[in-house]
Amino acid sequence: MTKDVIALTPKMPDLRTLLAGLFAGGPGLGVNGARDGAVVQLCSPDGRPLVSVEAPVLVHVPGEIERLLRCAAPGGPVWWTEARASAAIAEAGRLAGSFAGRLATVLGGEAWPPKAATTEVVPLTTDMTAIPVPLTEAPAVDVLTEATAVVIQDRPVVALTSWLSDAFRTASDADRSLQIVTPPTARLTLPTRTALRGLPNRWVIQDPEHGCYDGLSGAVLQWQGGTFSPVRNEHGAASVAAPFATAADTGDRQLLLAVRTRHRPTATLVLGRALEAVWRHLTGAPPAGWSTAEPVNLPWSTRQITELARARAPRPTLLIAVGDPERPGLATVRVRRTPAGVEEEITLGLGYGCDEQPPLDAIASLAEALDAEHGLVTLLTSLRAARRDLMVPARIEAPPVPVAFTLGGAETDAVGRRRAEHPPAGPEPLHLGRALHYPLGDGTDAGAWGRLKRLTEDLKRG
Repeated sequence: MTKDVIALTPKMPDLRTLLAGLFAGGPGLGVNGARDGAVVQLCSPDGRPLVSVEAPVLVHVPGEIERLLRCAAPGGPVWWTEARASAAIAEAGRLAGSFAGRLATVLGGEAWPPKAATTEVVPLTTDMTAIPVPLTEAPAVDVLTEATAVVIQDRPVVALTSWLSDAFRTASDADRSLQIVTPPTARLTLPTRTALRGLPNRWVIQDPEHGCYDGLSGAVLQWQGGTFSPVRNEHGAASVAAPFATAADTGDRQLLLAVRTRHRPTATLVLGRALEAVWRHLTGAPPAGWSTAEPVNLPWSTRQITELARARAPRPTLLIAVGDPERPGLATVRVRRTPAGVEEEITLGLGYGCDEQPPLDAIASLAEALDAEHGLVTLLTSLRAARRDLMVPARIEAPPVPVAFTLGGAETDAVGRRRAEHPPAGPEPLHLGRALHYPLGDGTDAGAWGRLKRLTEDLKRG
């Protein structure tokens, strides 16, 4: 059953068009107002949500439709209106398809997935008295137990949408894990992968032939005690599912950068410039767009990013940025206020094919520019054998291998310049102005992790 259906239209769905779409259920069904990020919810006569519709988002950024839906996009900016069906009611998926199909018909667009879109009236025939009242009204959550919130996704790419981000936040606030269930063909975006860090959060693969297993570790799973957990043998060890362990090296690589910057909290501070400098230095162009969730819909603007972070302060702000489709790039930026100032924590991934060379020779000059102009604290550069499109498959992947570590000038002074210039276990750094740049390898030697560990331990002691 298709649960998520998206209308892609050149015109903004106004209230009248949205209501016309919601009449897909015929008479007797109700409509509730905004709740949990949804514009409206189509409800059964007894008030149970059948379909939740998120606020339309105007996607200006080229390549986002192709990246997340794996389909050709209409030309120019497009309005993305997402309908999510309840997993508990048989007609809900067809209702979502009819809603999206009606919007696409009225506004001259199209719906995804195409086969789910109709304009038919879908009568509600399910006996609602036989279905338990849901424990949650959050549109993204399909199963809720004392320990876990379960989200079922049937799309090719599981992105960190505003609904999914809200589900992570709600689960964390309630001290629950979040577990995403998908078919084995699904992929995660890097922001979703980052959000899933830390057990018992899980990516659960539901494979018709091999049962359930963890998409990030391969551990065979079972549903027990209201959560998915590993199946263990008499020695307490978990087994790995066969599909997870089969992976071919395509020659694709990802250049990964983890950057920390720190700024004085002045009235003239502009955020996002460090990420823009990194992107320009490594690709020749700025990021294409930014947003607080996927799809990334706004053209790149450091002014708008700064305004949003100021409005949210002192709460932290999490942003997502993407690059031009010709050079796959995806970044997350966490802006937070600390006693030391305003900090930006940036993670950036750039994808390269087997016939492309990651610009490792540009890292030292990038680090020098970040320290001179953008308040660099630290920069860790790594390389890994992984997909050029930056998607995370449910297969074993090689871990990243450190290439270099850079310590900003102010941080070098805090550690002690004499010690930082001559760490007992090495390596000897390059001087980049006031910053120190420590070469660790070429991205193929796993021993670089040991060198990085000894180096950071030496610097911490300083």
